[in-house]
Amino acid sequence: MAKIAPHITVNEKVRFGKPVIAGTRVPVNLVVGKIAGGMTVDEIMGEYDLTKGQVLAALRYAADLVSQEEIALR
Repeated sequence: MAKIAPHITVNEKVRFGKPVIAGTRVPVNLVVGKIAGGMTVDEIMGEYDLTKGQVLAALRYAADLVSQEEIALR
């Protein structure tokens, strides 16, 4: 298991090596997708037994990835 960001870990034996909330099997992309789909932070916290800090860590991680993305325009 490797910690790749605050509250975010990767383990090749958990969720096929996708980033998850540390100490859970909840994938970061699930959390971000649920928010994009209209769920509130409180709803996600209740449904997946996460803290507000964990939910926000998933959003910070996703934002960091997007900020590093480079798109080559032709």
